[in-house]
Amino acid sequence: MEQVSSTGRPVQITVTDGYDLKGFKGDTPVTFIRAEFNQVILGDSAKVTVSPEGTAKYNFTSSFEYSPEGGITLDDLAHKPVFLTMTEVLPKEKKQKDEKTLILGQAVVDLLPLLEGESSFETVVPLHPVPGSPLEPLRSGVKQCSLEVKVFVAEPLLTTAQILGGNLLKVTLEAAYSVPESFVPVGPMQNYMVGLQVPSAGEKDYPILFKNGTLKLGGEREPVPRPKKWPIANILAPGANYIPDSFIVGGPYEEEEGELNRPEDKAFRNQAESIKKRIIWDLESRCYLDPPAVVSLQKRIADCRFWPVEITRVPLTTAPKGKAAKFDKADDEGQLSFHGVAYVNMVPLLYPGVKRIRGAFHVYPYLDSTVYEKTKCLFSLFRDTGHLLTQNNKIGGFNSPLSKPIVSKNLKEEKTVKEKELEGRLRPGDLQAPSIKSQSSDTPLEVEPFPSHNPEGQQYIEAGTYIVLEIQLDRALVPKRMPEELAKRVKEMIPPRPPLTRRTGGAQKAVSDYHMQIKNISRAILDEYHRMFGKQVAKLGSNMDSETVEEQKCLLSYELNCSGKYFAFKEQLKHAVVKIVREKYLKTTPFESQEELQTFISELYVFLVDQMHVALNQTMPDDIQGAVSTIYTSSEQLRLFAFEAEVNENFEMAAVYYEERLVREPQNLEHWLDYGAFCLLTEDNIKAQECFRKALSLNQNHIQSLLLCGVLAVLMEKYEQAEIFFEDATCLEPTNVVAWTLLGLYYEIQNNDIRMEMAFHEGFKQLQARTLQAQVIKQRSTGPFEYIEEGGKVEEHSLGPWGITNGSSATAMKAETPAGPGAPTSILDDFLEESSKLLSDSQEHILPTQSQDPTVSQKPSNILLKEIPVKKETSKCQDSSTFLHPSPHGVSQTPATIFMETIRFLMKVNAVQYVHRVLAHELLCPQGGPSCEYYLVLARTHLLKKDFAKAEEYLQHAAQMDYLNPNVWGVKGHLYFLSGNHAEAKACYERTISFVVDASEMHFIFLRLGHIYLEEKELEELTEAEDALSEANALNNYNAEVWAYLALVSLKAGRQVEAEQAYKYTMKLKLNDKALLAEIHMVQEAVGFGNPSF
Repeated sequence: MEQVSSTGRPVQITVTDGYDLKGFKGDTPVTFIRAEFNQVILGDSAKVTVSPEGTAKYNFTSSFEYSPEGGITLDDLAHKPVFLTMTEVLPKEKKQKDEKTLILGQAVVDLLPLLEGESSFETVVPLHPVPGSPLEPLRSGVKQCSLEVKVFVAEPLLTTAQILGGNLLKVTLEAAYSVPESFVPVGPMQNYMVGLQVPSAGEKDYPILFKNGTLKLGGEREPVPRPKKWPIANILAPGANYIPDSFIVGGPYEEEEGELNRPEDKAFRNQAESIKKRIIWDLESRCYLDPPAVVSLQKRIADCRFWPVEITRVPLTTAPKGKAAKFDKADDEGQLSFHGVAYVNMVPLLYPGVKRIRGAFHVYPYLDSTVYEKTKCLFSLFRDTGHLLTQNNKIGGFNSPLSKPIVSKNLKEEKTVKEKELEGRLRPGDLQAPSIKSQSSDTPLEVEPFPSHNPEGQQYIEAGTYIVLEIQLDRALVPKRMPEELAKRVKEMIPPRPPLTRRTGGAQKAVSDYHMQIKNISRAILDEYHRMFGKQVAKLGSNMDSETVEEQKCLLSYELNCSGKYFAFKEQLKHAVVKIVREKYLKTTPFESQEELQTFISELYVFLVDQMHVALNQTMPDDIQGAVSTIYTSSEQLRLFAFEAEVNENFEMAAVYYEERLVREPQNLEHWLDYGAFCLLTEDNIKAQECFRKALSLNQNHIQSLLLCGVLAVLMEKYEQAEIFFEDATCLEPTNVVAWTLLGLYYEIQNNDIRMEMAFHEGFKQLQARTLQAQVIKQRSTGPFEYIEEGGKVEEHSLGPWGITNGSSATAMKAETPAGPGAPTSILDDFLEESSKLLSDSQEHILPTQSQDPTVSQKPSNILLKEIPVKKETSKCQDSSTFLHPSPHGVSQTPATIFMETIRFLMKVNAVQYVHRVLAHELLCPQGGPSCEYYLVLARTHLLKKDFAKAEEYLQHAAQMDYLNPNVWGVKGHLYFLSGNHAEAKACYERTISFVVDASEMHFIFLRLGHIYLEEKELEELTEAEDALSEANALNNYNAEVWAYLALVSLKAGRQVEAEQAYKYTMKLKLNDKALLAEIHMVQEAVGFGNPSF
């Protein structure tokens, strides 16, 4: 056993028992255990005879010294296990002086629990057999030979500060795929190596090396899951190579964080990972980071973003017997071949809650200028600093970090001395070269000139080589708020949910509710009768005979049954009947017999019929007395009236309709959202905030309410609240593209580039997943998904890092990433790099501010920036996808980018002030840019400001890009209508409705086109005009234009009383159309009546 000094802290490893053991000879072999750590033998146990049952009691304790000041450190405990080797002592034969021993197997004890704050732990570890051993190999269904082990330290090795602030970094190198064709398994032996450096608290970095990769010719895919291996050589038992409970599980390409994760890369990766050459490592190396090192890691990632991961090939040659290895500088430099580098984007580790990144990364030639430009790293781990690390253990070492490349010419030494100190991990104490931190300083360093070309490394690009790497932390560097905390914060900010109305019960209430339902249903049936036979009744009057009445009754019954209204009336009445059964008859349990049930039903039927007559007798006299029946307006009709009032800029009337909806259904959150969007249009942000928060108080999990509260918080510069709302939305619905995009825009306002990139990247992933899913569904139903351009060219939708290209435009832009070391590793990073420089300039250039236009201060003119999707009356908490991703009638509804989808949402809720920032991103986005829809949005925003010149300019651009887009002609019609050019507006509207595909706002196009027709036709068809106007007046008797046209019809029909009444209401409701009012006055003068003031 190794002696422990008084200054160290001993770590004790005790082997207590062995189970299911076997030997080479006999049923009771004599065995002993040898403990080994860090290539140092800790001691041997006593020789113990195994029982016939296969058990043995060893009670063998060994220890080593943990010393934070030097020697064995926490980093050693992280990536080096304790090896327990079992050896059988064979009986002595005649004339045999020494005992003969044979190794049976080897067990591995992972000391990782000591780095998790434990002071002791017990475990049963499998004993892996060496080749030829009688021990059973590890397989299911067979008892595995094992050892029971206890690990103990007097007190935890980590302090409370280290437990709370430290971290454990795990780096797993899986493989390099599609390696150059010049890599062949025959010929001189090669050591394929990959290395990277991890920053620490001081000036030194932790180098990590993965050596001895296995070159395979391919032919089949590597299995998953497969175990990870220790980065340690000379392990006797093959099974002991594997880290316990640690596996490579793989995963879909689309979910990776690296490169080559787009749909167009899938075919290449499938081919590379199944049939092409590859180098397999499957090694995991660990590194303990104390609190200062964690801070240094965060700062380095933020400063450098990309880290170089080097790859190289070093030949292994055996030195002649009896001669020492000679290291000549010129000879060594020639051995470092195929030097390449992959650029790993480490920024995702600074995203909140992210602990792991895994992905495929292109390998490029190692060129110093390119490496420094992308990573701020001046030194090569293999060529410059690495040689010192390995040669120090061979021939005494060198003082200069740039002396020699990292090579090994003696295969025997490679297997002995080198492996002792360089077990996949290079000791940080041996590295004296400047770290990446010092490399990024402004002070120039005197170094040897580096080569500017790398022909061997160029083969990596030609072959398309990439490495698959995983970097994992025990805890996220940036904590993420828990959903419970976000929900609590939202609950604190929003007003409390109002108490529900107290409902009174009892038999009398049940009967009165039944009466009310009977009255409502009778009115609905009378309305249906009036709709079907109203004209016939008015024409026949009292001359209608009984046969006609019977025929109408049969037709009405048939219509009610066929349309489903009869069933709807029964459902409407069902709840009232159930209340009568429970409250009046006190029936709440099942009937005991069928006879009892029939008796009760008969009694109930008589009661219900009697009460029906009571209700009808109460209702009919009132209805008969009234000359005009009241037509009930539904909530959707009120919403439509409000929208029409918005279009006509009658904001006072629109507010009346919105408020009436709230009075009718105060618990319907969509009514509050609609009213809030209207308040945004009128720039009443305070009232809009109240509406959105009221909606959120009704349902705190409602996504669009959360997003709109966040948008208002940003507009009102309450940024802390905005972050809470947006983060809560992404937690509640992680697949919501708009939520992630708005969160990214918020982080942009806060100048937090890393989190902005995180949010945009997540939004892209969700949009891409949704698009792929839609394509798969479409392919299954209609075959391959393709788009045919005007010229007959067939194009598939291509996917870029921000979404799919817009298939509706014949001039859709396509972004290509150039191959080569100087190209960006992803279009995402290229976009983010450029957007920070160009965003402010582009906003000023493209989006004129209000101060530049004196007309901006006017009230906005809403030309209808939103569709009218059909909503369900009962939907108070519907899925957010129906609000954020509607399916309106129109063209180009597939969003090309996350920004365009967000623009659609913001325009739908009138958040025009927020749209300008998103438009700038859409312009800079690689798969966005100036599309037809982009110019349409710009035109609409300028129409709101009544900047007709700018709106027309953008509409010209939109028409040039997509001349057959009905939305372009619809908005053009609105432009001419608002500017008073009704002739041009009529032509645009007529062209819009002539398209096969509807525009997104057909209701208002028909409305305004009808308005123009009314002016032109001068109400020549008086009967049809009067019928239509009377119906419109019955639905909405607060419309001044309807009263005005009714006055004109009455004047021309010669009905003085009706003409005066209609004119009175026209003036009372303040008709704004001066031309129409002048026409009424002219007709009044011509006929000599109609104006009581004459």
